[in-house]
Amino acid sequence: MELLEHRRALLEERLIEVVDGVEPEALNDGVRHATLAGGKRVRPTVTVLACETVGGAANDAVDFGVGIELVHTASLVVDDIIDRSALRRGTTSAWSELGYGPAIITSDGLLGEAFALFSSDPAAMQVVSEAMVELGVGEATELEAKPETEAEYMTLARRKTGALFRAAAELGAIAANADTFTVEALGEYAERVGVAFQIRDDVLDAVADPESLGKPTGHDAVMERPSLVQITDMTPAEANGRARAEADRAIDALGTVDVANAEARDYLLELAEFVVERER
Repeated sequence: MELLEHRRALLEERLIEVVDGVEPEALNDGVRHATLAGGKRVRPTVTVLACETVGGAANDAVDFGVGIELVHTASLVVDDIIDRSALRRGTTSAWSELGYGPAIITSDGLLGEAFALFSSDPAAMQVVSEAMVELGVGEATELEAKPETEAEYMTLARRKTGALFRAAAELGAIAANADTFTVEALGEYAERVGVAFQIRDDVLDAVADPESLGKPTGHDAVMERPSLVQITDMTPAEANGRARAEADRAIDALGTVDVANAEARDYLLELAEFVVERER
């Protein structure tokens, strides 16, 4: 665990540094509240570990990792407004704490800071831009054309959640100057981890204790959101089985990569297991 904790500390230190530099004070307050209230930092950790797995150095990927965390946080701020969710990461959501207008500005500020971190590398800019297009399509689909079948749900999950996971891993490979095949293989690994993560999220929303989860549960049913549990006849256990299948495919994709750092690769394997078994 020492490697993993060290990498997370690197990311957190750089994240705080970026947040501290945000101006003016009103925007800083919003960005700080949304970003530093907690979070698992899964996506930026994927960025750093993907970089190291294929021979890069952790420090080479930290800025990209922080950038993808800021993009993810910006999307959560908007999600909470849409859902009228008053809690996020065990504390008040941005709109609940600051109001709707300041929360929207906070989301914009987060994206601006993120793209400043990607701007030095055209390949990174392309990866993140494509992911945000997919994310936007996924969010719009969820609002306007809700999936009615498992296949339609899986497409939505890949866009809404898998796309940013894919970008996180591809950014790590780019930071390591990896070849196109390696970038794509790590991207597939992470996209499937993201889909498994989303399915598990659906299950937790249906069955978890809100206090343990750190946010309200039952939202999918109340908001008529297209969770896998809601749009199919699956039990939570069966939905977990689908998550397990995606995690197994992620592991298969990772197995095609030429590994330079086995310890970092092993943490990516553990992540594929964690997203299926996590309790929050």
